[in-house]
Amino acid sequence: MNEQRQPTLQGVNGAEPRGYEGFAGVIAPRSSQSQPWWPSPVRAPEGAPNVVVILIDDMGFSDVEPFGSEIDTPAIQALADEGYRFTNFRVMPVCSPTRAALLTGVNPHRAGFGMVANINPGYPGLRMELPDDMPTLAETFGSQGYSTFMVGKWHLTVESKMHDGADKSSWPVQRGFDRYFGSMEGFTTMFHPHRLVRDNSPVTEEFADDDYLTDRLTDEAIDMIASLRAGDSSRPFFLYFAHNAVHGPVQAKADDIERQRGAYDAGWNRIRAERFERQKSLGLFDANVELSPSGPEDTGGVQPWDDLDDSRRALFARHMEVYAAAVTAVDDSVARLVAHLKDIGEYENTIFVFTSDNGGTGEGGLEGTRSYFSQFTQQPSMPEGWIADVPRPLADMGGPRVFGHYPMGWAHVSNTPFRMYKGSTQEGGVHSPLIVSWPAGLARKNADDGIRAGFTYVTDIAPTLVELCGITRPETLRGVPTEAIDGESFVPALRDDRLPERSPAQYITMLGGRAFYEGKWKVVASRPSMGPDDLSPWSLFDIVADPTEVRDVSSQHPDIVADLAEKWRRAAWHNTVFPLPDEPKMLATVPSTELEFERPVRLLPGTPTLERHRSAKLVALRSIEIIARFEGDAGEGIIVSHGDQGGGYIAWMENDHLHVSYNAYGHMHRSHLPMATGVTLVTLRFDALNDFAWRISVELDGRTHTLFERVPMLVGMAPFTGISVGFDGGGPVDWELHERHGMFRYRGGLRGVEYVPGARAPYNREVVVAIDDLSARLLD
Repeated sequence: MNEQRQPTLQGVNGAEPRGYEGFAGVIAPRSSQSQPWWPSPVRAPEGAPNVVVILIDDMGFSDVEPFGSEIDTPAIQALADEGYRFTNFRVMPVCSPTRAALLTGVNPHRAGFGMVANINPGYPGLRMELPDDMPTLAETFGSQGYSTFMVGKWHLTVESKMHDGADKSSWPVQRGFDRYFGSMEGFTTMFHPHRLVRDNSPVTEEFADDDYLTDRLTDEAIDMIASLRAGDSSRPFFLYFAHNAVHGPVQAKADDIERQRGAYDAGWNRIRAERFERQKSLGLFDANVELSPSGPEDTGGVQPWDDLDDSRRALFARHMEVYAAAVTAVDDSVARLVAHLKDIGEYENTIFVFTSDNGGTGEGGLEGTRSYFSQFTQQPSMPEGWIADVPRPLADMGGPRVFGHYPMGWAHVSNTPFRMYKGSTQEGGVHSPLIVSWPAGLARKNADDGIRAGFTYVTDIAPTLVELCGITRPETLRGVPTEAIDGESFVPALRDDRLPERSPAQYITMLGGRAFYEGKWKVVASRPSMGPDDLSPWSLFDIVADPTEVRDVSSQHPDIVADLAEKWRRAAWHNTVFPLPDEPKMLATVPSTELEFERPVRLLPGTPTLERHRSAKLVALRSIEIIARFEGDAGEGIIVSHGDQGGGYIAWMENDHLHVSYNAYGHMHRSHLPMATGVTLVTLRFDALNDFAWRISVELDGRTHTLFERVPMLVGMAPFTGISVGFDGGGPVDWELHERHGMFRYRGGLRGVEYVPGARAPYNREVVVAIDDLSARLLD
């Protein structure tokens, strides 16, 4: 008889190691009755499905084929054909709040995201970090035996904590994902992404000019699944695929753009009308529903297509061709993912959720833009003469050299049949497409068309997935009880379309815009109430009979308006909505801890590209000095690079000359000077001038040379790519230099580059609040 033997720890000379008794509970005492010591793994329920959540950025309700689009999206259409389309699904008006609500099932302000993660005014509903007691879907699925993967846009970490030295407790891996690849920021470029992160580390590889981010994210997602299956043949996975498309700058592959050639020459009025007719023929809306009006007074100033001249029609049509091409790339991504799951025999037992985070955006302005960061300035007003659309060749649009975005007229089409855009609490900002498919578990009955008209909200996705997968949400997280969710599972609507519709009571608030839904009613306001004399900023709509908000009936039902307004107020208090940010300075408030980022910093050659926000704090809306130190042979290559084709500056040595290029949102300025032998110090000076401008000079051997007397200052999100020393990281600033040398790593005696921030410009509206005694002394 073989006696089962317990493993032992071997110490020096065969003796048991000191502290062996401390291993009790890990290695059981020696006994013939003892069992193996290793713990049982956590396993998902037998036969549990995989889950894939696909979230598109800034895509309107009608931009894919199952919701009325002319854009060919067969893979997404196939998901809808096998699954369910929700025609009454709402999200938040901007991305971060929607993402927080989707991943937690908790209303966005309670989850800390009443706005995008690019602000930090210090209020509970705007703290820009997911609370420790609200598990993400990754944490929920991971605790139940799932592998958890994410690719793409995160945007749930306050930007001051996205640099490599930051506390990473709010990064994807720390919030439950086993693996992560993507952009931590709110957006990035589709060619030459400005900063990608793998797990907790920056990706430093060079991207080819034709590498396209949607394709790369798809490669990474498939590789994650394949790697899991190489090690475990049965463990289910949760994949959160958060596309960067179609957020600006909108870019697409040349072949995809070419396939759209001429598709939008008819203009936005006709395309929108055609989409609405398809929506009605698909059964998404009743025949008596009206298309919301398209006049300038109803759209923020969009002109009728027939009133435009030929050159503007050609330009605007090209913008939409690029946008449509980016959507087709998303569909190709879905097709590749589905094909892989079919190849490994797991498609049938995979739940798919497909949606977008808010409505189509009007941030391209009435004319659109080919210089996105010049238009997307995030400043309350810009000086007269500011160029928000630097002209570029039509042939370059959509490619890596142009950071563009379509005009508001096409955003109006994207949101067909609704009014307004991203950022608004009217339906165009919050009404998104939703598809749910699970071939093995949610097969439709023969007579079921798969259309679900009941009200659903983004917080409902998490409890629905938990119920479908037969798992439970953690009751404790990090040692504390978890907060209750706000969402409600819509599994009953998936199982039986004859069930009565859910009666919603849901608030939506974005900055001063407000809405409240209950039953067939919606009250909505676009600005905050400013006092007792502002009697009623609310409009009232019957969204069952009038889902497109054509007829305001508030004057006919003042009692309903008052009741729903009061319910909004109570919901706002419960969800930590207040205070409403009704003053610009509130959103410009930052904690004094960010002053640390404004101290001088020395960067060594080859240091991974500094994160965007960390870089911006050194240069934004101020004067600066950039000091490069050399030793021995001056050599050749990039000294310093900051920015990309969307705007930036770069200095390099070539042929015994110092070269400096300044990219003003696509308008290039270039200068060069001979570099004498033995120069050990080069100082670039950016002096802040009035009206958002810089004068740029260089000091060599004690002599100052003016390079550019006056150039438009880089503001808002520009420079987008962070600071690189000794190479051109991310997207290239000067395309001609990039074509000659690529990253052009420095070879020679460059010892380092020091940034010395100078005085703030008077138009810098940032308000710094001291949060401790040390910070108060620094401010003084």
